[in-house]
Amino acid sequence: MKDKKKQKDISNLTSVKNNIYAMKLVWGFDKPIILHAMMLSVLGYFEWIFYSAFFMRYLINAFEKNMSFQSILVFILICGVVFIFIALYRSYTNNVTIPLTNTKIYQGLYMRLYQKARNVELSCFEDSEFYNKYTMAIDGAGDRIQSVVQNVWGILTGVAATVIVFYSMYDIDKIAVLFVIFPIIGNFVFGGIMNKLVLKRYKEGVPNDRVFQYVNRVMYLAEYAKEMRLSNVYRLIKDKYDEAIKRTVNIANKYAPKIIPIEFLKVVFTFSIIFEGVLLYGAYKAMIVKSISLSELAVLSSTMVSATWILIGLFNSIMETMKNGLFVNNLRTFIEYKEVIPEDWDGSMPDPVISSIEFRNVSFSYKDGKYALKNLNFCIDGNSVVAVVGHNGAGKSTIIKLLFRLYDPTEGEILVNGRNIKEYNLRAYRQLFAAAFQDYKVLALSVKDNVLMGHVVENEDEAVIEALKKAGVQEKVESLPKGINTILTKEFDEDGAILSGGQYQKIVVARAFVQNTPIKVFDEPSSALDPIAEYELYKSIMKESRNKTMIFISHRLSSVRSADRVFMFEHGELIEEGTHEELMKLKGSYADMYTKQAMNYLAVNNIEEGVAI
Repeated sequence: MKDKKKQKDISNLTSVKNNIYAMKLVWGFDKPIILHAMMLSVLGYFEWIFYSAFFMRYLINAFEKNMSFQSILVFILICGVVFIFIALYRSYTNNVTIPLTNTKIYQGLYMRLYQKARNVELSCFEDSEFYNKYTMAIDGAGDRIQSVVQNVWGILTGVAATVIVFYSMYDIDKIAVLFVIFPIIGNFVFGGIMNKLVLKRYKEGVPNDRVFQYVNRVMYLAEYAKEMRLSNVYRLIKDKYDEAIKRTVNIANKYAPKIIPIEFLKVVFTFSIIFEGVLLYGAYKAMIVKSISLSELAVLSSTMVSATWILIGLFNSIMETMKNGLFVNNLRTFIEYKEVIPEDWDGSMPDPVISSIEFRNVSFSYKDGKYALKNLNFCIDGNSVVAVVGHNGAGKSTIIKLLFRLYDPTEGEILVNGRNIKEYNLRAYRQLFAAAFQDYKVLALSVKDNVLMGHVVENEDEAVIEALKKAGVQEKVESLPKGINTILTKEFDEDGAILSGGQYQKIVVARAFVQNTPIKVFDEPSSALDPIAEYELYKSIMKESRNKTMIFISHRLSSVRSADRVFMFEHGELIEEGTHEELMKLKGSYADMYTKQAMNYLAVNNIEEGVAI
């Protein structure tokens, strides 16, 4: 029991800290919104209290004392002018000030989130638990931190308003104030239980929400349209959607029997008992006992209504603040997450001249603990062309991820120019590389931007055109309406170009060609190309290799013969190493794989030998 209480106290304290954290965030983005939120909250409660506790009492007393109509009219007019100015301020703030400041808050917050998302290591996005937290952190984050500001001021001003209203009721009848206990129980006890149940229901439903979002993307993005029409995959997607719906319904059914009676008790205690109770009690005191006047009964009834709504507002502010504290915890956890390999990792500046790349006793396992690479030991000489080959799943792409420091080895170390790559400034280190990845993404930008990818090069247009030539796709690009300035995909431009898979892949390969870096990596650069196009591409890659370290990954061995060194991997282990000729003489796994693929290379061989086909 003590442990539960201690846990609850810690949770409440954490929620308070999270709300303070959110207030500091907003203060950093836009200070005036904090002050405006305070003023709106103060004025909102002021109107309730003034009308019920003072305005009504003044008017009734004025009528009972036969005060002059002129003095009553002056009082009403002064109140009217004050409330007009309050209404003008509220309208201007809600419709002008807040929308403008909201934009600044959204911009500041989401830029912070996006920068963090870019800075965390790749493994975070492959961890479903972390990704769930990220989803909850970014889900309505802007609205939530603004809600924190409103609710924090709602609590502070609500407490003051509650004290004033309680005193007004107490001043009329000391016993009447006891009725306020019921809405307190309704809001803070039953309402608290209900909010915890709702939060639990939300958390259980987050994985299902991710399914809904995924299915929505699949159903409206053009890249999935062809598969939807030429296959039965719609049924599979619909099954996945239906399963998520069933789980959502099951969650709703699970919590409904708990939430419904709690909601009923909350309504009874919050509204029914105090409304009927105070009216009956006041009528009894005024008409039977005659201890209070009818005017006091009217004021008591009016104050009771105000007290109820003020308590409801205070409770909602408290509950929303506690709930937002839990959501802000996801936001705070994400923003304050200490990256294992942060993008702003500092260190020594690497030498742009590459003499060696060495894997020394390198092993690597993903989160599941299963080793993807086991005790790798090999060295790549600078200014050489190496091929990393093997069947799918051999660990080839994982090697590149480690070399790029998207991951760090579980064991061992990677050295470039004899130094552990962890010693280098990460951004400067990655600038040693230009890469064309197998799992590439084409963006809804121009051909030029898709090639440059934000990198700065001299004479951009000429550099892009030359890179496209090397990749074998310049003629196609020239035929497009705006050449290299043509937008790819039709996501934002009806005139956007839709290219074939092979043409997209060549544009991605041009990304590596356009950059003047000492190391270039081509990850399965010809997977969407026919053998002849593949042969032409590898000729360009070999020409590009002068005075550079070139690494290309492939499970197709058609152009491996030109490499200075070939590394054959299987099940995460280096099993063979040597030139093409040396490995063919070994008659091992490489020779077997090459021989089985040989029929695909006949056309290429004929080209090399000058035979017409």
